[in-house]
Amino acid sequence: MPLKLGLTGMDQSTRARLESTFAEANALAGNGWQLVTDDEASHVIVDMDSMYGPMSWLRLHADGKQVIGLTVAPRTQADYHLPQPADAGILASVLRQIAPVEPHPAGRTPAPEAGDQLPEERTAPPDEEQAAPGVFGSIPPATEELGDPAEPGSTAVGQVMPAAPTVDPATPAATRPSDDRRPRRLDEWLASGGPGHRFALERDGVEILVDPAAGRYHGPALLKPLAGLAAAEFTAEDLGPEPEDWDTRAAAIGPAQPLSRLLWFAALQAGNGELLPGFDPGARYQLLKWPQTEREFPRHFRIATVMMRGAARLEEIAATTGVPLEEVVDFVNANLATGFARPEQPETPAPAAPRQGLFGRLRGR
Repeated sequence: MPLKLGLTGMDQSTRARLESTFAEANALAGNGWQLVTDDEASHVIVDMDSMYGPMSWLRLHADGKQVIGLTVAPRTQADYHLPQPADAGILASVLRQIAPVEPHPAGRTPAPEAGDQLPEERTAPPDEEQAAPGVFGSIPPATEELGDPAEPGSTAVGQVMPAAPTVDPATPAATRPSDDRRPRRLDEWLASGGPGHRFALERDGVEILVDPAAGRYHGPALLKPLAGLAAAEFTAEDLGPEPEDWDTRAAAIGPAQPLSRLLWFAALQAGNGELLPGFDPGARYQLLKWPQTEREFPRHFRIATVMMRGAARLEEIAATTGVPLEEVVDFVNANLATGFARPEQPETPAPAAPRQGLFGRLRGR
């Protein structure tokens, strides 16, 4: 039975490149893999350098999936490392690492062709619709400048917020992970790209309209009124169908805001003072760039200032800023989800220089 490989948390160009190289890579790896949706897959490639990569990794890690981290970094927290950019040879080497293929020695009888096998021994050809990759977590390659202080509730300084995922409405619904009826929090739905269409949610009299393809949402100018929505769990049925009176309701709620802001707040509420699954509470965390800070959370500016100085442990950040540890953890969660923070990457120790003999020392003079 072939192993099942999925793709998520990447822009369309990266997805297309991996799809186009999969057949060749699979052949090089022994044709032991089938490309399916990330919900069906046992192993999922995640672009760890994208906005939704870390959150996709958290979701898949919690679901017991094996994650292949696609990244330009020399290492990754995922189970397997796929260097970026990945051609067919590089992808094949990772697939062989996961499922080694024993070569057939010269003179030995090769594996039988499909026509030589009994019906019960044959592997059914992959169904094209089922093998089509899911569309969740894909984001356009370009980022978007969203650092205007005039934005509702924002006091961002020089930030660059990545755009939200683009969803192809022509993708068959059967290939979309939103068919999973398991309830998910808002941050999990946003990390997976949503249900593939615009949707509305309401809790405690507060409504939001979310447009994943456009990377925008309509909702209150302040974030704290959305706490009930961020804490609740929703099924795919709760997120559909798309509202027919979208334009009317959107105009009544208010102007569009960047979806990354909603993801940031949803992740801020997700941990309740505990680090999100998959991250080490004892690790040192750093900000990669200045994040969006909200007027509703004035102490976040202090946390960001300390984290921009360099990587530090959560307790050290709390002690330096005077902010409760739980609030520091929530802030780190929010910035891990949006790609502004990450655990400190340990440096690979340089190999020791070989010891020189007397002749070498004299020659070096």
